[in-house]
Formats: sequence, structure tokens, C-alpha cells
Amino acid sequence: MINLEQSLPKEMLRTNRSGAYHCTTIVGCNTRKQHGLLVIPIPEMDDEAHVMLSSFDETVVQHGAEFNLGLHQYGENTFSPNGHKYIREFNCETMPSILYRVGGVIMKKEKVFISHQNRILIRYTLIDAHSETVLKFRPFLAFRNANSLVMENQSINTEVKPVQNGVSTCLYQGYPELYMQFNKEAKWVNDGHWYKGIEYYKDRDRGVPYKEDLWVPGYFELPIKKGESIIFSASTVEADPADFTKVYDEELKTRTQRTSFYNCLKNAAKQFYVHNEHGDYIMAGFPWYNVRCRDEVIALPGCTLAVNHEEDYHMIMSTFLQALRRFVTEGKKDPVIHEIDLPDIPLWAIWAIQAYRKFAGTEACREKYGVIVREIIADIRNSRIPNLLLNPNGLVSTEGRDKPVTWLSASINGRPIIPRTGYVLEFNALWYNALRFVQSLYEDVEGQESYVKEIDDLAKLCGESFVSTFLNGYGYLYDYVNGTYTDLEVRPNMAIAIGLEYSPLSRRDRKRVLDFCTRELLTPKGLRSLSPKSANYRPVYVGNPVEREYTVHQGPARPWLFGFYADAYFKVFGLSGLSFIERMLIGYEDEMSTGCIGSLSEMYDGNPPYTGRGDVSTSKNVGAILSVIKTVNQMNKLQK
Repeated sequence: MINLEQSLPKEMLRTNRSGAYHCTTIVGCNTRKQHGLLVIPIPEMDDEAHVMLSSFDETVVQHGAEFNLGLHQYGENTFSPNGHKYIREFNCETMPSILYRVGGVIMKKEKVFISHQNRILIRYTLIDAHSETVLKFRPFLAFRNANSLVMENQSINTEVKPVQNGVSTCLYQGYPELYMQFNKEAKWVNDGHWYKGIEYYKDRDRGVPYKEDLWVPGYFELPIKKGESIIFSASTVEADPADFTKVYDEELKTRTQRTSFYNCLKNAAKQFYVHNEHGDYIMAGFPWYNVRCRDEVIALPGCTLAVNHEEDYHMIMSTFLQALRRFVTEGKKDPVIHEIDLPDIPLWAIWAIQAYRKFAGTEACREKYGVIVREIIADIRNSRIPNLLLNPNGLVSTEGRDKPVTWLSASINGRPIIPRTGYVLEFNALWYNALRFVQSLYEDVEGQESYVKEIDDLAKLCGESFVSTFLNGYGYLYDYVNGTYTDLEVRPNMAIAIGLEYSPLSRRDRKRVLDFCTRELLTPKGLRSLSPKSANYRPVYVGNPVEREYTVHQGPARPWLFGFYADAYFKVFGLSGLSFIERMLIGYEDEMSTGCIGSLSEMYDGNPPYTGRGDVSTSKNVGAILSVIKTVNQMNKLQK
């Protein structure tokens, strides 16, 4: 903990399941502008997160001597006030917990984010002290968009208002009031200062602005006795201090113990849930992304069904399907779900519904979602999905030369770096899979014979065209085909094609493609987005924004693609592939103690040591690995 080279790269994330979060390093030093103790959405302003309370510095006072436990970076190798040197232990099995030792003082700090409230509670417990002890607390306030920075200015409102056992303040117009309170009476001292030149080294390394000034309006002061616990609350609404202990204890009961790989990911999955006045959703990731349609649908089965949260699956799916129908029938985009107009969204929707069939059985799935699946199939066949055309050969095509339309969405000035257009591999794999899925839902239903025959004929045509279009003599699948042009790059979308429940490829061809994926794309952290043999291969996601945009889909590995790889592996090798997939899961388990503790980053370098990059916690990665774990457990039962 006292070695910053080891501790600063490790981050902690907690969310309130309504879009707000708390994220920082395990030593409490913010290293990116999105870090903060209380970061919340403010729908009245925009659809992004805003840092209200950046940090909260504690000071232990004994015999007039002050020992500041805070930590901030002011230069490349300049940290102050170096409070990390007092840390003796960090634990996060139930909640983030730090044990400090300052001379004869031993104090524990524990943080809990309250579900569905913009409120964080911090409990301080004085375990041991040999003399009178006083604590001081300085709030570092930002009141800014999480993707911007604030500098010393004259627009700030420095007024601090007294409230019960604390104060409230609002630095800028348009922001909500921030209430800072304790569960016991605390003395507030007005002592406003700008703390200038605070740096965030991860932003510096990303080639974006990384210095800011933070306003500290004063400090709290209160005595604490040996064995006593005090609770601090930061919230956008005034709270009753008498309830702090009860609220803290009740919230603690809902926590999942992070005592295993599975429990870590289960906890991470639940942190992506968002419930608000519009409905239920899954966030794409933290700290950057909001609700992105493709990410939400891909993450949905793993983040709900794989952890046996069937009710959450139905609520989130219901919100999504209503939004999808509004867009298809009325052309209205959803205010919360971004990118619902992308052409492959209906295809991924059917894939997510198919996962429910695996969970609950054909009859339950048909009863719950059969009608909507048929509607989506009809929408595609009747060209009601923008930019998704069903061709006479049974394949679907899209136009992606001028605007990114697939998950390989990197662009410069709006133009796609990888202009996937025409027949896109995963689009058509998902389309064939969707046809066979809806056929299987109704093949034993009386009175549906003609519909089943119609779908079967279309699926056969699609399957034949798929094989002749994408399968090549080299042993892998073309990534996209546009007229006479065939893209020769080796990309992981072929893993999606062979990992789906239904594939037009023979078992022999599936194995050939799987072998290709294993040789050129598989890493301990997922599948590379491009083969290392390509001249365009860029394995490390670093540099300025333009450099990173060119790199993001040209080599870094994605864990969510391993979910399709594992499914394909089991389809080819059956139970004999179990030990290999179990060994591959070790690479993800290692990540539970690095990067964002207990979660998976957005991507990992394509080359060793496979460092995590991008979002510190990503829903489709967490969901995919949870699904693989569930499949492994089921196959282990079969083996016994």
C-alpha cells in the first residue's frame, strides 16, 4: 500500500444502481478526472456524470500535532500530504476498508454507497488511542462534468449554509446542493482555499488535460473516543443524522462478499444495474460510458441470468424492447438508451432472448418472448430496420463506409477507421442464428407448420450463401465482403459466428475456424481484435486520443469475445474441452486483484503483460465471463 507504483494503478468502484458512482484508487488518490467520492448524473443538465465531492481528507490530531491521511498528486513525482504511509491494511471483501496507524492511534475507514440514492456514507472507527484524539475533515469540491476540469475562477459561490450536524453548499448555478453531515455534532470552520495544480497522471498519459484546481471551503472538527464510530454522509438531499447507523447497517446486509472469483464478478454485474424514472437498464461501463444499446444487450444475459437474477432480466429486457419498438414503429430514439438506431441491435436482441430459452426452456421463452421475436424477424424481412437490407441470397447487408455501424466503431472526424460494409460477418451469423432460433420455438406448435417451413427455407438459403460468401480456403472467415472486395484481416468476429447456438458451418469447418482463433487471436484476457500477423496490428492502447482511436480495434484483446470462443470450444470438443476453458479462466481471475478490484477492464493489451486499458469496469466483459463460469459449472455436473 505504501509503494505507490504498486497501489496507484489499483482502483475501486462502487455504484448506487441509479447512475451515480464512487471511484478512486485503493489509497484514495484520484488519478483520473472521472474519479471522485460522489459522482452523480444530473439529468436536468445533461446525460453525463458530474463530480460533486472529489475527495475528503482526514486529519488525526493528538497533542496538537496533525497527521493528514489524504493523498494528492501535484507533479510527476510530487505527492502531498502522503497519508498513504499510515495505511496498514486494505480490505474490500464486503466494502472498501482501510486501516490507518498513526503512532498509538489505530483507525478504520469504511465506505458504503447507498442504493438508488446520491449518497455515500463513510464510517470512521477509532480502534485504539492512548490519549485524546480529534479528527479534522476537509472536503475537496469539484462541481463539474466528469470529463472536464475546473480552474480557479470568480464564478464560484463560496457560501456555506449550516444544516443539522453539518453544512451544505452549491458552487455553481444549475447544480444540486451538496449536504455534508455527521451522525454527531461537528464543528465547522470556514477556511476557504483553492488547492491548485492537482494532477491526474492517467489523463496525462492519455494525452488529455490533466491539471485542475479544487475548492476547499473549510473543515470539520470533532472529537472521537476509543471504540467510537462516527459516520459521515455526503448527499444531494439533507438526511436525518439519527438514521445514519441504521441506513449504513441495512445497506451492508445487501452486499455480496467478495470471497471468490464468482462473487467478485457477481458484485460487479449488479453495479451496472440502473433504475430510474424511465425504466431499468445496464450501464456499458464506468467511468465513461452511459447506457449503450449494443453493450447493454450483449451484457444482459451474463449480468442477470448467469447470476440467477431472472426478474432483473425481464425488467431490463422489457425497458429495452419497448424502446426498440418505439424506434422501429415511430422512429423515436430513447432518451436513455444510446445507439438504438444501429442496424445490428435487433439481431443482438434475439440473441439475448435466446439466452433466456437456455435458462428457462423453450415453452417459457416462447410464451414470454415468442411474439416479439417474430415481430423482429418480420421487421428485418420487410426492411423496417434502417440500414439493414435482406438480399435475395438470404444474407443481410449494411452500409458502413461513411459511418461506423458495427462494434468496431473507431472513427476519425466521424469516418470509420475500419469501414465494414456490405455483408458483415457477425450480422449474418446472428441473422442465421435468429432464423433457426425462431424456427425451433415454433416447430412443435400446432398450426405453425407453414410459418416454420417458410423460415426453414429462408434459413437454408442464408446458410448456403453464408458458407459461400465468408468461408475461405485459408481456414478462417472473411470479416466483411462488399461486392468483389473481401476483407482479409483476421478478426475475432469469426468466434461469434462459430460460438452461436446455430451456425451454417459444419463441425469440421467450425473446428478449422476455432483453431485459427486459437493460434492468432486467443490471449489470457480474451480475443485480440486483430491478428498479430497483420501489418496494422497495434497491441497497446496508449497515446493521445487520435493514436488511441487508431489502436482501439487493431489488436487489444476483449474478454467478452472469449464467451463466444468458449461456447465454440465446447461445441467442437464437448466435455473434453472443459479443462482447457477452466485454465483460461485463471487469466480473468488474476484481474480481480489488479486494475479495478473485482471487475474487468474494457480491453487488455494484445501482448504480454496484457495490461488493462479503457473503462475500468465493463458490463459485457463481466457478463461474458459470468456466462462462461455458469457453463463450466453445468458441464462439471454433467461430467460427474
